[in-house]
Formats: sequence, C-alpha cells, structure tokens
Amino acid sequence: MILDTLNHAKPNSASKLATDITPLADIAPLAKVTESRPAKLAEQAAVIEWRDGQPYASAFQDVYFSTDHGLLETDYVFLQGNQLSQRWQSLQSNSFTIAETGFGTGLNFLAAAKLWLETAPKQAKLHYISVEKYPLSPLEMNNALSLWPSLAALSQALLQQYANLLNSTKTITMFDQRIQLTLLLGDATEAYETGYIAQINPVVDAWFLDGFAPAKNPDMWQAALFKNIALLSNTASTFATFTSASAVRRELSKAGFAVIKQAGFGKKREMLRGQFIRRPNE
Repeated sequence: MILDTLNHAKPNSASKLATDITPLADIAPLAKVTESRPAKLAEQAAVIEWRDGQPYASAFQDVYFSTDHGLLETDYVFLQGNQLSQRWQSLQSNSFTIAETGFGTGLNFLAAAKLWLETAPKQAKLHYISVEKYPLSPLEMNNALSLWPSLAALSQALLQQYANLLNSTKTITMFDQRIQLTLLLGDATEAYETGYIAQINPVVDAWFLDGFAPAKNPDMWQAALFKNIALLSNTASTFATFTSASAVRRELSKAGFAVIKQAGFGKKREMLRGQFIRRPNE
C-alpha cells in the first residue's frame, strides 16, 4: 500500500532536480514573446509584480512559490510528497495522471515532466491536468521560467505552445508523445466537477494541491473542491500540499483521505500529504 511507504519515507530537503536559481536580470529570455494576451482573458488575467526578482500575485498578496527556493519546494512538497520517483521507477501500467489545482508559473508541471522523463518507462505516458483561474501572459510566463536554467529545455517546449493553451487548445502533447498537458481556465472546484475531466481521465493517481495560501485564497480551498477530488480518486491516489491549515486537513479527512502532517519546506513549519482510503459514508 502506498500509504505504508508514505508513513515511513521522509522527503529529502534537497534534490538533483533543483540546484540553481539565477536573478532575472542576469539571464536572457527563453523565447521571443510579446506583451499581448488573448482578449477573452483580459478580465481574468493575472496581475503580477516582481519583488526581489520573484513573481508576486498582487490580487492575493502572495508569492507564486517559496522565496527560499521554488524548485526545491516543488520537489520536496509535490514530487517527494507523492513518492513519484519510486512509483514511476516501478510503474506497471502504461499511463499515470497528475492533477493540480493551480498552474501558476508552470513550475510544478516542468519539474514533474523532468522527473518523468528521467525515471518512467519510455512507453508510458504522463497526463498532467491543471487549472488556472488567473493565467500569466506568455511574457510573464517566460520571465518566471527564466529563473530556472536547469529547466530551460523543458520551459522552451512549454512556451512554444503556451499561447495555444490560453486561446482555445485544452490539451497539448510534448516530448515525443510521452507527456500530455491539459490546462483548464477557470475555477478549480468547477473544473473538477465537470464531466470533461472524468471522460479524459476517470482516476487521478497523484494530486498537487497548490494555489495561494488558504488565508489569502479561501474561495479555492472549499469542501466542494475536496469532494470533487475524492470522486476522481481511488485507493491508490495520493495527494500533497504545502499548507497544513486545519480547515484543509479537516476537509480532506471528511472527503476520505488519510492525512499525514510532516515538516514543511524552508520557513514553513508543516505540510500535508496522504492517500485516498474511502468514499464519504462508506
């Protein structure tokens, strides 16, 4: 049982995935991008500031990733928190699905894609599903991803198709058909209650519960979201999240997840991870 492994495994604080961060002013853009964004997204587009060389969401007064080291945080919280390296090295099926509640700068996706390409069987396909209510423009995305030179090749591949995701294309295929990315624009709760998700992937293997902090983005961290997540999970499905908020822990438990609290990354004292074990009322 995956939960037994989760109970005994302690994520490492560092990883070969993330060893560098370069100030934005010191590096060239990854791709040629423009200031324009699709007109239909004008009202919901993210408004970001740059503080100490890092993207900051003005509307939520919160950072997009840890100021200690965003890529190491992704590795520690989401990749190690879901035991992905171990699971992918011993993967028996020809597919694996990750679903995320906030795409943001795409950092979690790229880190997961890198690990998948390094560890998963070559014939297997990763389907990564994410939701973003306030998408970054192509230019802002380029600037944010330029912070991570170790992901430059993967970032370039994403940036080449990112504008299509913002316009009309829900799903793109990358890296010799080994990875499929679906990006849904809108509210996470609504996105994961639609029949569309169940049609393309009835079961999610690992959840990345990411987004701005519950205290600053309470509309996302609602009981309805966790109920929808439970409906798309089975007893092999795991989750990880950077927050240890009591309300989040309580609602995950109500939805049927076994919840483990452990040391958080960097300045965060604690985080949550766990596994789906039952349907409510079972």
